[in-house]
Amino acid sequence: MAQRLFNTLTNRKEEFVPLEPGKVRMYVCGPTVYDMSHLGHARAYVAFDTIARWFEASGNEVTVVRNYTDVDDKIIRRAEELGLSPSAVSERYIAEFRKDMAALNVRPAQVEPKVTEHIPEIVALIARLVEKGVAYQADGDVYFSVRGFPEYGKLSRRNLDELLAGARVEPGEKKRDPLDFALWKAAKPGEPSWESPWGPGRPGWHIECSAMSARYLGSTFDIHGGGKDLVFPHHENEIAQSEAAHDAPFARYWLHNGFVTIQAEKMAKSLGNFVTIRELLDRYDGEAIRYFLLSTHYRSPIDFSAEGLDAAQARVAYVYETLRRARERIDDAQPRGGEIFHREAVEAIWPRFREAMEDDFNTAAALAAVGEAFPLINELVDRKGKQDRETIRETLARLLEEVGRAGQVLGVFMQDPIDWLGRHRERLCRQRGIDPGEVEAKIAARARARAEKNWAEADRIRDELSAMGVEIMDSPGGTTWRVQG
Repeated sequence: MAQRLFNTLTNRKEEFVPLEPGKVRMYVCGPTVYDMSHLGHARAYVAFDTIARWFEASGNEVTVVRNYTDVDDKIIRRAEELGLSPSAVSERYIAEFRKDMAALNVRPAQVEPKVTEHIPEIVALIARLVEKGVAYQADGDVYFSVRGFPEYGKLSRRNLDELLAGARVEPGEKKRDPLDFALWKAAKPGEPSWESPWGPGRPGWHIECSAMSARYLGSTFDIHGGGKDLVFPHHENEIAQSEAAHDAPFARYWLHNGFVTIQAEKMAKSLGNFVTIRELLDRYDGEAIRYFLLSTHYRSPIDFSAEGLDAAQARVAYVYETLRRARERIDDAQPRGGEIFHREAVEAIWPRFREAMEDDFNTAAALAAVGEAFPLINELVDRKGKQDRETIRETLARLLEEVGRAGQVLGVFMQDPIDWLGRHRERLCRQRGIDPGEVEAKIAARARARAEKNWAEADRIRDELSAMGVEIMDSPGGTTWRVQG
């Protein structure tokens, strides 16, 4: 099946055909860096990272551009609150954003431009719009004339009469029409500014993405992505100013992720109902957060709940425990193409995974497809005796290969199982007040009791550990333990 995606511009699912065969060029709107990122930001960047990974796994050369808005009204206000310069604030939160993304296994984009480093391109683009008569200056400000672009509203499917009913002119603005929007803002005392043909000032929000996408991807490129809240006015304005400037189509496909909600209301800093990624990382592994986000189709809303994240973390722990057991059983054997058990089920995993991803990047269905591997793995690991040992090893090796292949796309199940499970156990111990040293001492005491055939004492210690919330597992290789739940 060919790659299909839902294009907001056409409001339908359609086949994806890149401008240049084998190459995918994608622009994703990045953060405005004035504070810590929240789970809504994570939703967008996990989704588009996964989409880029899938295009790569499908044999494409992928270029992703994801910008930083590092000069903005919010950054200036935050700088005043903190007694810092706007640049110091933006650099601080760029660094924090990168830490959060690394914890979620979101890879850096190939290009990560900052607005302040692209003022010449922005000024040149605005000048071009003024020259073409679709923008005008007014006392140091420059505005885009919405009525000068007849196709305005084609992305959000809004007409000018509807927009005019809700439009207004803010105090100090000198627009010719309430629908017009700022491309350049005249400098105010104490604010960062740059020289321009219209006097000192700084860019409006919308123009920056048009300038930087053209700089790195060209005037027409394949995919533009972002959250649904950006469809209007941000992306609508990007289309207008880009296509008016270049007389060419802007992005050919528009992808928008759904909101993270809290009790059915959008998570947003402006509403005060957000939880930061960093706060969640205190309680959950980054991979569990990523799994939670991928468990719902990227275009659908996903409601935040501790129960949902707890379930995701438990699922990831189950996967890594399954992978640990499999690797222990096969001792890193590699698949050799020999006879395997459950051949039909094993060979169906990747086609089902591919079908899900080719159907508008349906990660929920993709997770279900790869999830079919884990019951098979546990069944084979639990088989006793030496009969069919080589066939079991070959089947397990094939299954691990399929899990690894899918995990590379989804950005999960890629860590060493023992390392992940160790960190997970440490996190649960901290949360539940369990002393690992005390647990190890009790396990050692139980081992001595078992060696002395003092079964009553060994059972008493096991019950004591269970009451602490600790489960112990005996095997020929020794006794291991985990925190229950």
